[in-house]
Amino acid sequence: MAEEHHDFEHDAAGDAGASDTFPMQCSALRKNGHVVIKGRPCKIVDMSTSKTGKHGHAKVHLVGIDIFTGKKLEDLCPSTHNMDVPVVKRSEYTLLDITDDGFLSLMTAEGDTKDDVRMPEGEIGAKITKLFKEEEKDTLITIQTAMGEEAAIDAKEGTK
Repeated sequence: MAEEHHDFEHDAAGDAGASDTFPMQCSALRKNGHVVIKGRPCKIVDMSTSKTGKHGHAKVHLVGIDIFTGKKLEDLCPSTHNMDVPVVKRSEYTLLDITDDGFLSLMTAEGDTKDDVRMPEGEIGAKITKLFKEEEKDTLITIQTAMGEEAAIDAKEGTK
């Protein structure tokens, strides 16, 4: 019974954590790069190193913005320790339609449809609506994927 439970736990956590990140020494992280803070994929917007006492380790103070929620997260880590870095992918899709329940109907380069990306709110959503509904342009959507999550992060006019 224990083994079954273990497998379930692994699946429940989703492969998102393990395979979608790789370790990097804290001191090797760079501003504008990516890092996982409190389990969330973040873009590093600020970092500073502080030296501690005689036998202490230098600490790296990281400030990141969650790439999906826009929330600011901070972490402190010894410079010699490893932190997870999310594998962030960007893909472009052609917008076919915007469904009534707020999802984007997209076409992949292979011609398959992808209907599981929610219409973003705010500026990007407004940009998509303007290009696609008001100007009736061919619209390309940039989808950013990291750690099992994805979101539309940009839209631009496509070319035929």
